[in-house]
Amino acid sequence: LPGYHPFEWKPPLKNVSSSTDVGIIDGLSGLNRSVDEYPVEAISKRFRYDAALVSTLKDMEEDILEGLKSNNLEEYLSGPFTVVIKESCDGMGDVSEKHGCGPAVPEKAVRFSFTVMTISVSNNIRIFEEAKPNSELCCKPICLMLADESDHETLTAILSPLIAEREAMKSSELLLEIGGILRNFKFVFRGTGYDEKLVREVEGLEASGSVYICTLCDATRLEASQNLVFHSITRSHTENLQRYETWRANPYHESCDELRDRVKGVSAKPFIETLPSIDALHCDIGNAAEFYRIFQLEIGEVYRNPNVTKEDRKKWQSILDKHLRKKMNLKPIMRMNGNFARKLMAKETVDAVCELVQCEERQEALKELMDLYLKMKPVWR
Repeated sequence: LPGYHPFEWKPPLKNVSSSTDVGIIDGLSGLNRSVDEYPVEAISKRFRYDAALVSTLKDMEEDILEGLKSNNLEEYLSGPFTVVIKESCDGMGDVSEKHGCGPAVPEKAVRFSFTVMTISVSNNIRIFEEAKPNSELCCKPICLMLADESDHETLTAILSPLIAEREAMKSSELLLEIGGILRNFKFVFRGTGYDEKLVREVEGLEASGSVYICTLCDATRLEASQNLVFHSITRSHTENLQRYETWRANPYHESCDELRDRVKGVSAKPFIETLPSIDALHCDIGNAAEFYRIFQLEIGEVYRNPNVTKEDRKKWQSILDKHLRKKMNLKPIMRMNGNFARKLMAKETVDAVCELVQCEERQEALKELMDLYLKMKPVWR
């Protein structure tokens, strides 16, 4: 829990109290209630964003001083230190009481949290880098609410004050005593810890059944199915905001369909800035699909006779599926999914597949490939 540490912002944060001794506050505080507004009943608790960051930095005091020392930097360097923060938000599913005696009420919860990824000084010298950025040990929850992540009104009502604090911190510097010396910190926020469902919700995109299939670019389902390879990341928070304005104002007086095509499915006001990046799940799926294909080609020894028929391919796939089912208890699936992908990408799988591969050299190569893959996995996982 954040302890009470004195700190100051230069310039002071806009619309944020300058008192520094704040602990857990009601998640609904800072909400402007107007008479006709949607009543928010959700139970929610949070920290003030800046106080939580200060508390985290104070916890990391030793790491910061150690980092300065190991980079041969002055121990009394005052900064500016640049802190990169990864933001995450996800629904926590059903948290209702399982064995209580009351009525069965579905209780969903949502958690917003952050992780300090790196701290660097001028010339981009990193004095701290989180070794396990996906571990729950370094993930600091900042807001908890008993609400459904699909409940847009409650989500926006509770997270808006938090986001306002974040926006204020982007253009200000924190003055905080670390190791007995007043130092200044700048914060960079990266919203990469959101799953697709939440990205769509907070960035104002249509829900996942939309013809605009992608949260990274403007492709429709049809376009995506015709071109599976060449896409680049084009969507951004700023663009989504502009498109929402277009959707709202309809400046060209278009029909509903024309307008929707113009804004590529942005139809609500984006309220949290996320960083469009390919998520770990789809990295897993893409890589596993490729390995699954390689396994089949190796079973069929395609490197020897490259002209193969469709029947051959089907035969190899069924051999592979049967073998994986027997050896790994991996049931064949229609379409690659996350669970299958993660089970497939293991040393045991390659050992099993190698039993079907004749050439020892190819066996070694396959094992080496999987080994490399598993070593690289922490890059995106």
